[in-house]
Amino acid sequence: MGKARYIRLADMLSTAIQEGKLTPGTKLPTHRAFAEQFNVALATATRAYGELERRGLIVGEAGRGTFVRDLGLPPTLGVRQTASDGLIDLVFNMPGDAADADMLRAGLRRLAAAGDLEAMLRYQPHGGRTHERRIIAASLASTLGPIDPECLLVTSGGQHGLATIALGLFQRGERIATDTLTYPGFKSVAALQGLEIVPVEGRGGVMDPDDLERQCRARKLRAVYLMPTVHNPLGAVMNEATRLRLIEIARTHDLLLIEDAAYTFLEPDPPPSLIALAPERTVYVGGFSKSLATGLRLGYLIAAATHTDRLLEAIRATTWNAPALISGLVTGWVEDGTLAGSEETRRRDGAERQRLCRTVLGGSSVLSHRYAGFAWLPLDKGVRSEPIVTRLKEQGVLASGAEPFATTIAVPQALRLAFGGVPKDELKGVFQTVREAVEEALI
Repeated sequence: MGKARYIRLADMLSTAIQEGKLTPGTKLPTHRAFAEQFNVALATATRAYGELERRGLIVGEAGRGTFVRDLGLPPTLGVRQTASDGLIDLVFNMPGDAADADMLRAGLRRLAAAGDLEAMLRYQPHGGRTHERRIIAASLASTLGPIDPECLLVTSGGQHGLATIALGLFQRGERIATDTLTYPGFKSVAALQGLEIVPVEGRGGVMDPDDLERQCRARKLRAVYLMPTVHNPLGAVMNEATRLRLIEIARTHDLLLIEDAAYTFLEPDPPPSLIALAPERTVYVGGFSKSLATGLRLGYLIAAATHTDRLLEAIRATTWNAPALISGLVTGWVEDGTLAGSEETRRRDGAERQRLCRTVLGGSSVLSHRYAGFAWLPLDKGVRSEPIVTRLKEQGVLASGAEPFATTIAVPQALRLAFGGVPKDELKGVFQTVREAVEEALI
């Protein structure tokens, strides 16, 4: 059986791109013009472009059209780590402090002196050791209210928590609403489980409840994924009124709320969390990567008792249990105040970096949280991010455009800069390099 017409057209364009006949940045005809050029239906042209986008060869940009990608840049930059030897990495947020190694040494000495080392070498309960679940639950009570330790499950990091939710609570083909810009890790999880992401409009990282209501009326949604406190990548904090309105819609349409709290610790005075306001339909995802160290893969889920059995099954099927050595380290730091001290250090460090970012790049255009180690830089109308990302890579700086974060077909033009792990004495020069690359694109 011969290939479908749209595949043949996609193959033809793919060959032209691979051979350099269509160079990076080439603007392709509109879907309608392409259909007329090759005498095919508009739907066939649309499917051909969709196939090329799936292959990572083209990208659609909001209000500008469809362009050939630069194949020298990984299409998943911002989602998948690539070798960055000798390059300054502004793609992955890797906060750190000179004292972190000393913190680890002290924690390991404490564990070595403890009397239950042998127990750490054995299989652990799928949801984590009981006393450690109690420690984590108690530490969250001041912000989330009382948490039943039986409803808190320990995971191998926040990303594993998201995967556990997708695997344990959803079926392939179900629809999950998200912001139009959202965390790429959730997009990866949704794609792996065959979940359909439905983008919901908003403003500056805060979902519009009215648009969510419209989406619910237009199609059957199963859940909403949100980062209401310190949104990634925009740094927004959703106010309480909006949270209550979203909860009202979730109750009306029987939606599960997935509350990702990866960066919540950065906000010293957050509004009530979704799980505190609607515990019966919220699954809360937290972790310690951003507040302690990215290499310590420990996180947790909090969910209603009706969900815990399926979540436990997903943990068992994926990791069996989080490593007891890591959970022992982290819960020890929770108890002795090390975690609280590290969170304060991260906030103070983020504030210094944000001030420098705004000073060099211009504060009026930067979107960020005042304590975060990342920022969003929208580009002027007519300026494309991909050539800037290419230019920065040539100058030894890895940065990401908006594509990894976008859930819409048309991708906004912006740079996402993660600078939490860049040495401070290099940071001003890095920001200047970014500014110059953007200014060159305006010429």
